[in-house]
Amino acid sequence: MASRARTQTALVSCYDAIDELCGTLTETQWQVASLCPDWDVTGVLTHVAGIESVLDGWFPASADDPLPFDRLGVFLAEVDGMSGSELLDRYRAIVARRRDQLEALTDDQWQAPSPTPVGPGTYGRFMEIRVFDCWVHEQDIRVPLGLTGHTTGLAAEISIDEIAGSLGYLVGKKVGLPDGTSIAFHLTGPIERDLYAVVEGRARAVDHLDDPDVAVRTDSFTFALLACGRIDPQGAIDAGTITWTGDDTLGDRAARNLAFTF
Repeated sequence: MASRARTQTALVSCYDAIDELCGTLTETQWQVASLCPDWDVTGVLTHVAGIESVLDGWFPASADDPLPFDRLGVFLAEVDGMSGSELLDRYRAIVARRRDQLEALTDDQWQAPSPTPVGPGTYGRFMEIRVFDCWVHEQDIRVPLGLTGHTTGLAAEISIDEIAGSLGYLVGKKVGLPDGTSIAFHLTGPIERDLYAVVEGRARAVDHLDDPDVAVRTDSFTFALLACGRIDPQGAIDAGTITWTGDDTLGDRAARNLAFTF
């Protein structure tokens, strides 16, 4: 898990990046379809602001303490029909409070047991996942509008690390790499990573492989969009933004089946 300072700085950077991005949008742009199915740009910001409104002032009593999702329905009713600029003002007020709350937490509170979207963990782990979620939703807005940005920095690094942390599941369950085979992913930038996994009864990440059965090469941004199910794999293959060497069948399967979340 990332350190508190790294996670907190990254989350605040996401708050700021979304604020800056949405502050430039025209009313027409607010209605553009996002990368996230069924949501336009307004819908994406509504979701991000809504989840932060649920977290606003909440602190878990235990890892089994459910989030107060009843607040989300109240929030959605309140913002229904708002213009993009009005919604952005509401978002700014919520994240201003969230900044203060995060800053006021003690280290013990940061490490306190908490529910998270991936099961019981700590409050800090939950916030690390919030970085990933906010960063991906920021890209849901940016890409369709041709406003690519924030592909480097702590939030992007944590998001790639989040995907890498699920490499065993991704390779074993989504790609379905056969038993006795191995794979390497070479991320060429802007965030550089070399990720390796083997299947020996079950799939698991390893530190290094000298001779993997297949080696997949792509940039970190394409890797993230594919892993989050945001873009059509065929488009990336046709554009040459994802390629592979070694076993052609396994490479093609990997390129087409990286999505582990939506």
